[in-house]
Amino acid sequence: MANKPAEIDRQDFLKEFTRLKKGSVTRRHFLSVTGIAAATAFLGAGSTFTAAAEATGLGRKVTLATWPNYHDPQTFEDFTNTYGVEVAISIIGSNEGMMRALELGRGWDIIVPTQYAIAPYVERGMLQPLDLALIPNFNPATHLQRHLSPSIINGASYAVPKNAGTTGMAYNRRQLYPLSSWRDFFDVAMNEASGRTIVHDYQLTAIGNALVALGHGFNSCDPTELAAAEALLMQVKPHLHSIDSDYQPAMRAGEAWLTMCWSNDAYQMAEGGDIGFNLGSDGGEIWTDFFAIPSQAQNPRGAHALINHLMDPKTAAQEHLCNGGTIVDSRVKAYLPEEVLTNHITQPDEASLTPLEFGIAQVLTDPIRADIMNRFRSAGG
Repeated sequence: MANKPAEIDRQDFLKEFTRLKKGSVTRRHFLSVTGIAAATAFLGAGSTFTAAAEATGLGRKVTLATWPNYHDPQTFEDFTNTYGVEVAISIIGSNEGMMRALELGRGWDIIVPTQYAIAPYVERGMLQPLDLALIPNFNPATHLQRHLSPSIINGASYAVPKNAGTTGMAYNRRQLYPLSSWRDFFDVAMNEASGRTIVHDYQLTAIGNALVALGHGFNSCDPTELAAAEALLMQVKPHLHSIDSDYQPAMRAGEAWLTMCWSNDAYQMAEGGDIGFNLGSDGGEIWTDFFAIPSQAQNPRGAHALINHLMDPKTAAQEHLCNGGTIVDSRVKAYLPEEVLTNHITQPDEASLTPLEFGIAQVLTDPIRADIMNRFRSAGG
């Protein structure tokens, strides 16, 4: 006789359901833990929520394409509990991957593009202008212009800032000395950290950081400079643990000792003290991520409602505490503890940001860079 799953309360059920929606567990695991009867009972109990959502015109579900390890699931549960609208999450690893998916007709209601991707999306008709009247929690006066300007095209707002950050190098303190440059990164990857280094599966940073290591600009599209960057990437390829944008598990487990790393991931991994993080003194990336609504969104009204929920300063603070992004809305500071506001990873000083570059639109669609990344991915290690 098959073992029956233990009884599960609503809180534990919602926790497992959130893991299912994020793609962290399989449907088989979800049903084995919760039981079909329990799942049916709990999900059936949401019919009241569904009726409330339909009455307000917010629909039954909002779909969101976002980055790994980027949200506090509780913020989505709060939205569902308030409005009765389910939030379904898809994880993406690069802006170009998200663009390809949209070109193939993938129908998300919200995406989370980086600043340099917004203009190419708009040029291709992939984003719809936001109705800011439906996002009253967004206040442009509390945001720096550098975080606002990429989202405004021909006078229309196509996105609102979520948070900012940087791209640096995370390393295992027990195994490696602190790194201070991208030249160091590639040298160590081919020596002390051979077999234990991860490079982003994302051409902007994989190629950009290789360019910086060679003394070139992060955004270079010069064919000669790109050829040199490709040669460096091919040289390091046999020494890699993997090419991956979701590197936290390997770093936490000690399987990898060194990785290209977004600052929000560094904040999350630094908690135990074994993983350090440095920006490149020779250059690298500074970025801002946004919430935007694709032109083909199935539920734009619900999408506006979820973005408005996430723009509430208290909710944004909850997200910052979970993911470690750099604050873009000055109102959020009032809801964060001093140790977060003074953390050098999440709130770097201007001097450390000076060598860094925002990605530019040309890089997203440059065919040479795209071909280099495809060859790098497929090359034998």
